[in-house]
Amino acid sequence: MFDVHSHMLPGLDDGAGDAATSLAMARAYVDQGAECVACTPHILPGLYHNTGPQIRQAVADLQAELQGAGIALKIVSGADNHIVPDFAGGLKRGHLLTLADSAYVLVEPPHHIAPHRLEEEFFQILIAGYVPILTHPERLSWIESKYGVIQRLAARGVWMQITSGSLRGSFGARPKYWAERMLGEGLVHLLATDAHNMTSRPPDLLEGRILAGRAIGAQEAQHLVVTRPCGVLANMPPKALPLPHPLLEPLELFENDANGQTSRPGARGSLSQRMRHLFG
Repeated sequence: MFDVHSHMLPGLDDGAGDAATSLAMARAYVDQGAECVACTPHILPGLYHNTGPQIRQAVADLQAELQGAGIALKIVSGADNHIVPDFAGGLKRGHLLTLADSAYVLVEPPHHIAPHRLEEEFFQILIAGYVPILTHPERLSWIESKYGVIQRLAARGVWMQITSGSLRGSFGARPKYWAERMLGEGLVHLLATDAHNMTSRPPDLLEGRILAGRAIGAQEAQHLVVTRPCGVLANMPPKALPLPHPLLEPLELFENDANGQTSRPGARGSLSQRMRHLFG
């Protein structure tokens, strides 16, 4: 498996606080069957002043520590790039980072406020020759009011990455609902951990893969954590990779609606029936 979103570099952001935590996270990845992890610390003006060269050096230093500790995990550079003016220019200058120097780049919008020009921002990244990956849309507090934007972005070539912890319910009922709904609608390209530590935000890619498999089948779950992320890190064009497809039948796993209200599959007015009506 391959994880394209992880905060395991020590001391750069709100992720791993020290090298011991980084090594423990790396061991957890190996135990789960991960082969390669992209180290993607935040680049957020005003809070996390990381730069491309700084992250590259931290990756090289941690890779040497992993080798010294006998941990067989390959790590590559990347960043959790927050939307800023002239985003594409920041990539070209090397201040912002793509994943493993590919054309694919993690893009994180503000969590609580939807930017007015969000679609235009992503369009500018696309026309500059990059493949933007919108990170954890299911956890954005404004997804209910702007879900049509998410759907349009996916239709226009923006990739979507959900968090494995969302499928576990680690972030609450709302993110779990939206993660499952997006999977069912065929909008999700990648599953990643967004791991920060070994306690509240541990590497959990294997569990996420299992839960995704229950929702959409083992083959598509493999595409989420093996086929597509491997292709991303190898810089394969999107057209060379299998794209997600909506389920023929709506998910029966939606146990909670967007407001966290539980509904039984098949019950009158349940979410499953509403979804059948929506897709029918």
